Amino acid sequence: MILPIQTNQDNPILRQKAKEVKEISPQIKGLISDMIETLKANQGIGLAAPQIGQLLHVIVAKPESDKEALVLINPQIKKTSRKKEIIEEGCLSLPNISAPVERPIKITVQGLDADGQSVKIKAKGLLARIIQHEIDHLSGILIVDK
Repeated sequence: MILPIQTNQDNPILRQKAKEVKEISPQIKGLISDMIETLKANQGIGLAAPQIGQLLHVIVAKPESDKEALVLINPQIKKTSRKKEIIEEGCLSLPNISAPVERPIKITVQGLDADGQSVKIKAKGLLARIIQHEIDHLSGILIVDK
């Protein structure tokens, strides 16, 4: 199901800290499916659960349209590169707004996949940037804050 995206930087749900997912229930699996469908419908490359009104630690990233979406539950950045770069970022929750954001170009992130299996991913470039952007949403941080 395609869900409405919360748009408005003053929306309180976009400013709250999301909660850790305790179990991969059928509701969480349904949420993930809806998030992927919503992401595709909006031609996005990343989406965090708070953006669709769910204060949960769930993100999806899809930097390449021909590949499956990456799902991370309770993601935590474990390592970042010293090298950073500034790139203009947009956000589905802030239509028509973009901002230059400095981020590490490589990260190591740990979390759970859609089946609740522990995963550790080394990401660089666009995927690293998407993951960092979406994890910011889990803490109530928007690109306009950067």
